[in-house]
Amino acid sequence: MKKTTFEELNLSGNLRKAVTEMGFIEATPIQAETIPQLLKGRDMIGQARTGTGKTAAFAIPIIERVDTADKNLQALVMCPTRELAMQVTEEFRKLYKYYYGLSVVCVYGGQEISRQISALYKRPQIIVGTPGRIMDHMRRRTIKLDTIKFVVLDEADEMLNMGFRDDMETILGQTPKTRQTAMFSATMNRDIMRLMNRYQNNPVHIDTTHHKMSVPKIEQAYCDMLEGEKPDALTNIIDQHNLNVALVFSNTKSKVERIAKKLKNEGYPAEALHGGLDQRRRERVMNSFRGGAVRILVATDVAGRGIDVKNIDAVINYDLPQADEDYIHRIGRTGRAGKSGKAFTFVVGRQLYDLMRIQRAEGVKIDRMSVPKSSAMQLHA
Repeated sequence: MKKTTFEELNLSGNLRKAVTEMGFIEATPIQAETIPQLLKGRDMIGQARTGTGKTAAFAIPIIERVDTADKNLQALVMCPTRELAMQVTEEFRKLYKYYYGLSVVCVYGGQEISRQISALYKRPQIIVGTPGRIMDHMRRRTIKLDTIKFVVLDEADEMLNMGFRDDMETILGQTPKTRQTAMFSATMNRDIMRLMNRYQNNPVHIDTTHHKMSVPKIEQAYCDMLEGEKPDALTNIIDQHNLNVALVFSNTKSKVERIAKKLKNEGYPAEALHGGLDQRRRERVMNSFRGGAVRILVATDVAGRGIDVKNIDAVINYDLPQADEDYIHRIGRTGRAGKSGKAFTFVVGRQLYDLMRIQRAEGVKIDRMSVPKSSAMQLHA
């Protein structure tokens, strides 16, 4: 299949410069198919898996179409979690780096609302936020939607699953009917169809879920083990592969805390990152990880979506992800910017069959390795 370069998308000079600096050359399938439609002003529903570049797919058209001389609110992006909202906001800031007079504000629960109100008084053209906090600002009249030209529902299916239906419909109902509306969802179910039929005007449907995601320069291996072997296997992998910076994924907040505590007790510079942390602590952990004070970050999938650190030596799947597509999203955190990376996955019992399914579906090669033992145990073997 022919690849589309960003040069071929006829973007403005400022955007091309920012995209080049971010290391983007070829557009992903969702970007190549979505950007031209959104630039034409079409309503759209896009099916794309996590980690396929869908943020840039809607952020680029919004930046191209926003009037920087107009200080009214023009674009609204709704996200299911604060982590995703923060990640989307950061992507916007990178993309409009060379635009003057353009700004974005992120609003979400867990942060002092007074700080957000102060930022909103500066009249951003773009707001990214979670539905509940957007509604809170609407009630306070610190967000008014009557000048909105562009609305995006990012991970719409997740927002519905999390019980945001009423908030989403209230927000959409208070935006002008002339707005352009884009929805992104991994699935197309009855609830998504209902939203589409009610709030979109003859949308184009783009489905890129059949495209395999590329995983460059990542050595992948798995260990078949008992649950009780995982804690020692984790530290042994870190030691034996001389991992300087590593990202460890687990599926629950409590488990993430336990893993991080064990690592810290054994002298590893580790911290936990999950949705249960308040925003101040989350920012402190991420700043420590980016700055090098924390070398091993243990995270849940939702929290992990906001991680963009280029020098991660390896990703360790302490638990196999609950959604198959999250495997590729997780390991894509290493091997960035042309560097090689490693990915290790722990599987227990019948999870081996789940991993084999991921391997077939994504077209990746995951080698089997023996459970890593400590040097002392190897000497006595």
